[in-house]
Amino acid sequence: MDTFSITADEIAERYALALRGNGGLRLRGVGTLAGAGEGQLTFLANPRYRNQLSTSNASVVVLREEDAAAAPGTVLIARDPYTAFAKIAALFDRQPVRDAGVHPSAVIDPAARIADGVHIGPFVVIGANSSIGEGCVIGPGCVIGEDCEIGAGSELIARVTLVTRVRLGRRVRIHPGAVLGADGFGLAMDAGHWIKVPQLGGVVIGDDCEIGANTCIDRGALGDTVLEEDVRLDNQIQIGHNVHIGAHTAMAGCSAAAGSAKIGRYCLIGGAAGVLGHLEICDKVTVTAMSLVTSSIREPGEYSSGTPLTDNRSWRKNAARFKQLDALARRILSTDKE
Repeated sequence: MDTFSITADEIAERYALALRGNGGLRLRGVGTLAGAGEGQLTFLANPRYRNQLSTSNASVVVLREEDAAAAPGTVLIARDPYTAFAKIAALFDRQPVRDAGVHPSAVIDPAARIADGVHIGPFVVIGANSSIGEGCVIGPGCVIGEDCEIGAGSELIARVTLVTRVRLGRRVRIHPGAVLGADGFGLAMDAGHWIKVPQLGGVVIGDDCEIGANTCIDRGALGDTVLEEDVRLDNQIQIGHNVHIGAHTAMAGCSAAAGSAKIGRYCLIGGAAGVLGHLEICDKVTVTAMSLVTSSIREPGEYSSGTPLTDNRSWRKNAARFKQLDALARRILSTDKE
């Protein structure tokens, strides 16, 4: 296989970046600032790593204007080096071509509809009344239940399960082990025993969303669980029934949103953070890692909860004092009144 390469000049022109140095340098890959070598491109976005510029062996560095003077070799100037690097690095991410066709081991219901140019891998199962859009890739071991729809250009990498009534937009990418459209966690207590509340809704995923490995998105109880366009979910995330997530929001690994929570647009939810059910988070909110959202958030900004990590001895002392906070607050208030 021929190795992809591109010159620094070509990158500068393609992404409208200012070039300083040797534009004829041919690049064949990318790397870290400390680890990149000859023929590789790297970037500097965090000022803490500026001291690595002088010792980096990378052929080209993407950085901000104010950092250019400290770089000894060829540089590309970008307003946001990390975003520019992401776009450039995608050039070297050569995905294998999936030829259109259906593997002999796949099982497809006669009532399913398969568009042109679709790749269906080994041991795939597709249920009745489901449709697969043009140019989709359905990887090995995927199970698509009844009444599901997959938009054009989407990819289910492997072992993805769409249980029922799942609607994927265009160019959706789902990583292995994800389950969409399973029953929501709906229960009612009757005479000392749980009875199951039927989950009659579905799941709607907008265009250009990406869903990480082993993430679960439950279908709605009556309406649908909804991810608007360009939502990005990391691995091992739980999205409860009837949750609504606004466009361009990203959630990091092991976070969760309980049933009927509504998360706005352009939000960032940190790793292992939780959002309780029936709450609303407005647009442009950042919830830091390990935080628990227990009430609705009405103003954009950054929010945190929990206590910082300390040595165990100190933590135990402070934990014991938590019980005294109410009494201490009352004493302070009574002192202020005197």
